[in-house]
Amino acid sequence: MPAPNTHRPVIVTGFHFTRTALAALSERYEIAGHMDKPTPAHIPPGTAERVQAIVSTGSVGLSEALIAALPRLSLFCCYGTGYERVDLAAARKRNIMVTHGADANAPDVAELAFGIFLASTRRIVRADKMIRRGEWTKRIPNRFGPIAGLTGGKLGILGLGAIGMEFAKRAKGFDLQIGYCNRSKRGDVDYAYFPDAVALATWADYLIVCLRSDASNRHIINAEVLKALGPRGHMVNISRGWAVDEAAVAEALRNNVIEGAALDVFDEEPYEGTELLQFDNLVMTPHFGGGTEHAQRRMTALVRQNLDAHFAGKPVASPVPELRDMSLNSAGRFRQ
Repeated sequence: MPAPNTHRPVIVTGFHFTRTALAALSERYEIAGHMDKPTPAHIPPGTAERVQAIVSTGSVGLSEALIAALPRLSLFCCYGTGYERVDLAAARKRNIMVTHGADANAPDVAELAFGIFLASTRRIVRADKMIRRGEWTKRIPNRFGPIAGLTGGKLGILGLGAIGMEFAKRAKGFDLQIGYCNRSKRGDVDYAYFPDAVALATWADYLIVCLRSDASNRHIINAEVLKALGPRGHMVNISRGWAVDEAAVAEALRNNVIEGAALDVFDEEPYEGTELLQFDNLVMTPHFGGGTEHAQRRMTALVRQNLDAHFAGKPVASPVPELRDMSLNSAGRFRQ
């Protein structure tokens, strides 16, 4: 780690970044340390009065208490799209800019989403485990229950933003009918539009959660939505964990309310619970939808772009939408 340099803005990290990412950040910034948890108690010793920016993730977050403990903090960069655990009201009150990864990892997340979607609907993980356990002793039709197959099925995309659009592009190759629910109807697609999650789930065979999670859509996937999806339905979440009520998912899988599910994201990460582990009709991956080299490069470059602009007194490249006005109005206030 570079030696302290008073001429370089001081940052701390709240996420375990790759060496390549850290090297890119340290070219112009002093990385004063790492916080294992986003609390005042985990601020690296001797840095509280010096820290000017935090580079972390929205699922780790930024609290009012942490803001209060860092008097020089003026920027919080989310490495990735979501910012659901960032206290935006407290950030605005202190004039702290918050940025996010916007669309930098959209194609890569869509790839992973399609992978676990296929794994769930075609029972790929269950079949792999069966062979490894030595249980493939004879050919048995419908060993894992009837499999519909994707062709002609109805795919509901909850959140037709950058990731949702990338997923839809890939779904076309599987001859799926596509519907979506968004904050507002898009004028650039001809997919069927549904006004809310329940209406979308009622129509769909498969429900893919791609929305940008924030406080307004916590547990938008609940027991009512899962019941509407139905006993042959599959639900996939690659947005943020708290968009989905995990207890409701467990209950739905336990009671055959839905046929299957796949999760790349969880309410608390790493997932340390036990309830979800019992279901062989649930596919789980450890929040690595954006974990490709391409996505990492794009997200690191965007974080650097935001840091550079902010500390040069210019509008940042990707402010969270709620603070976009603050980015324009406060440009120039943070010049070093």
